[in-house]
Amino acid sequence: MVFLNFVAAGLLIGVLLGGRVRALARLRIRSWWLAYLAIALQIAAFPSGVFPWSTPDSVASVLWVSSYAALGALIVRNIRVPGLAVVGIGQMCNLVAIVANGGHMPVTRGALDAAGLSYHLRNNSISLAHPHLASLVDRWAVPGWLPLGNVYSIGDLVIGVGILAAIVIGMRPRIVGLGRLADPQVDT
Repeated sequence: MVFLNFVAAGLLIGVLLGGRVRALARLRIRSWWLAYLAIALQIAAFPSGVFPWSTPDSVASVLWVSSYAALGALIVRNIRVPGLAVVGIGQMCNLVAIVANGGHMPVTRGALDAAGLSYHLRNNSISLAHPHLASLVDRWAVPGWLPLGNVYSIGDLVIGVGILAAIVIGMRPRIVGLGRLADPQVDT
């Protein structure tokens, strides 16, 4: 949910730079169905008490990693959209950490404490004292003054920057002395 903060920031920056929200409608994203597939896989894996089922941990991990495959395919299909390559790099950082730690994203105790959370295993996140590839795990907390706070990783930060860039560039802001940025549409 922290990504919604990057969406809001991207829209604000785009408007402040003279971009137009309606220009985002001109972006042609191929294979949107892959995003919906990824969301469905994540909901099936982690119903979080909202839906009337629970998914065994090993099955949930497979579904979650499969959702990353769907998102990766979406990125590859749309690699020419500015910012999406950066999103893909962030996803790879997260996926490497997840696979290296047995199908869960580790979170540091300090990040949990800073976010006001306490758990050992919740959905896709596990608190580990000594995770593999510790620099890639959830190690920071969203500041309390931001809505939708949680813990996040360097991969999440990279994904957020990619989302922000895609939105700002997609809004085609005016650059002083250059006019509007070139149309970032994907050729279909």
